[in-house]
Formats: sequence, structure tokens, C-alpha cells
Amino acid sequence: MLELIKTNSDNSDFKSLIIQLDDFLKITDGEDHDFYNQYNGLDTINHVVVAYINNKPVGCAAFKPFDKSTVEIKRMFTTKAARGQGVAKAVLNLLEIWAKQLDYQYSILETGIRQLEAIQLYKSCNYKITDNYGQYKGIDQSLCFKKEL
Repeated sequence: MLELIKTNSDNSDFKSLIIQLDDFLKITDGEDHDFYNQYNGLDTINHVVVAYINNKPVGCAAFKPFDKSTVEIKRMFTTKAARGQGVAKAVLNLLEIWAKQLDYQYSILETGIRQLEAIQLYKSCNYKITDNYGQYKGIDQSLCFKKEL
């Protein structure tokens, strides 16, 4: 059974999942990893969701305020064993509900062009490709998305 909890970046299961995410991205991002990794520090994040199946942490994501009306989704990850079970959609949906409850109107995110599963997920969750924002402007390896909440 899937269970979702709201927490923050101090959560030990979130930290453990992020280590797995970073290991995965080192391989997937290849030579571009150092560029992306500089924007993925684990400073205090107040809005984190961790997913559990049978009390085992299997997925996570977070959001940070981007501006007064927009949150940025960060650190989205599902373990290999839990992929294809709706974990990522459930985590993303709860983050969107949480952001909307806090009066945000939009959600944005960035993923690498090599992250084919992530791109498919975001499209299936009604995210639309948008111009690259912030540090991703002019970066050909980045693909940015936006959704009205």
C-alpha cells in the first residue's frame, strides 16, 4: 500500500532517497552532471513529500517557492523497484495540492533532455514545455515545464 507523508528536508528517508537520486543522475547526466548538481543542494526545504510502500521509502520530491505565485518542483525520484506503480504521480499530485493550498498558482520544473521517463511523466500530468528559466536559460540539455495549479 502506498503511503505519502509531508515533511521537510531534515527527514532521513528523504536524505537517503536523494543519495540514490544523485547516484542515478551521475550516470544519466554524464558530463553535464556537475552543472546540474550545483543547483540541487539540500539546504532547508520546507515542503517535501516522501512515498512509502510497505513502510519502505520508495519515492520523493519537494517544492521551493520560485516567486509569489510559483513553486519549483525539485528532487523528484522513485526507486527502480517502485517505478511504474504510480508513485511519482502520487507524489507530484500531493505537492501540487499542497502548493495550491498555500495560494500558489503555478508549478515549474526542469529536467534533463536525457530523462525520458521524467519527461513522459510531466507531460502525462499536464505540464507544458515552457521557456527555460533562471539558471537553465540557454542550456540546451535542459527542458523546462510549467503547469497552472
